[in-house]
Amino acid sequence: MKLAAILLSAAMLPATALAANDSCESQKYHQYIDASLTWYQQLVDITVEKDASLKDVGDWFLEGRKHHFELNREMFDWYLANDKEKLDLSQPVESWLKLTQQDVKALAEQHSELGKTAKQAFDDRQSKPHPQNYALRSAFAELLTHPGKIEKPLNDYNKAMTAIADISCD
Repeated sequence: MKLAAILLSAAMLPATALAANDSCESQKYHQYIDASLTWYQQLVDITVEKDASLKDVGDWFLEGRKHHFELNREMFDWYLANDKEKLDLSQPVESWLKLTQQDVKALAEQHSELGKTAKQAFDDRQSKPHPQNYALRSAFAELLTHPGKIEKPLNDYNKAMTAIADISCD
């Protein structure tokens, strides 16, 4: 009986290690998504603080970023569990998911929760830009050419990304 328990435990070790590794990779990717969403939120906040007329377009932009990143979060976890061919874990975390627009379009046609999320992100990409999109992008460009204006959120993002890169999921 003890031998059977030992053999069963030994047989499950690789699966347990793989599950722990997958969990680590998932958590690492989720941290990247969270850091990215925080960065975009802070960038929009600074932009709107400087020019309140960009609030509506800023909200529109953030909604699109949320759809994009939440799709990536869900897709990453799905591929991690089901088909690692769409993942390149040898790259920096922001390049792990190898998803094409055609992949998103195909997924958007499926009738599942993941399909709904993909459809939202795909529709964002295909929709007409907000009338103030160019003004918002110009305001972002202005901020990014003066790093002192975005020093704190940029440093926060860079620190988060460094901490994420330092996580080892071996």
